[in-house]
Amino acid sequence: MTATTTNVVEAARAIDLVKAYGAGQAQVHALAGVSVRFEASRFTAVMGPSGSGKSTLMHCMAGLDRPTSGQSLIEGTDLTSLGDGRLTELRRDRIGFVFQSFNLVPTLTAAENITLPVDLAGRKVDKSWFDHLVTQLGLANRLGHRPSEMSGGQQQRVACARALINRPALVFADEPTGNLDSNASAELLTFLQHSVAEMGQSIVMVTHDPHGASFADRVVFLSDGRVVDELEAPTADSVLERMRTLGS
Repeated sequence: MTATTTNVVEAARAIDLVKAYGAGQAQVHALAGVSVRFEASRFTAVMGPSGSGKSTLMHCMAGLDRPTSGQSLIEGTDLTSLGDGRLTELRRDRIGFVFQSFNLVPTLTAAENITLPVDLAGRKVDKSWFDHLVTQLGLANRLGHRPSEMSGGQQQRVACARALINRPALVFADEPTGNLDSNASAELLTFLQHSVAEMGQSIVMVTHDPHGASFADRVVFLSDGRVVDELEAPTADSVLERMRTLGS
């Protein structure tokens, strides 16, 4: 084993993932044999034209959807080999999710939304970690508010805290800035970047925004259900140029 391989710690890996819909001549492949790895403690963006398979890849790798064939591994555990009960536990304990639509429970306060994954697992909240997240995300004066009483940016910051409360192996973010204005987007992306650099978090973000992708350490490009390119140390301009070559 080479030194390079030894030093790389994987948060997740896809091996020849296929996701097909329909049958016969009407069959469509959303994923057509995707193999990709996401390193631990790195911020990776996934981009591609509409219909390229970005969200399908995230859903299959996060255990939200079952692939037609292939493997999806989180820290070496093959999700495709797990039964529904064990898969639910792994998603709850080892994976965090941030969605474009926030997906907060409207009847719960911000604090209750943040601790929901811990409460559902029947565990005690790590108060020091909770306080750290709340401070980092500027939510201390919003903890008693319900989602309807918060701005979109505040709701998304609550969703980020909820995603991180269990200290997951990996956070999947699906267009997390899609419903935010430019200032709120920059704040959220800066926090995600900080959580990787300072807290060692591993993040995979699906996005269509070259500026958003520029906050990542690496960008993986999909087209027609396949990985077609990747870019290290991206800038908004370099991402935009790659996207143009994909016909976006």
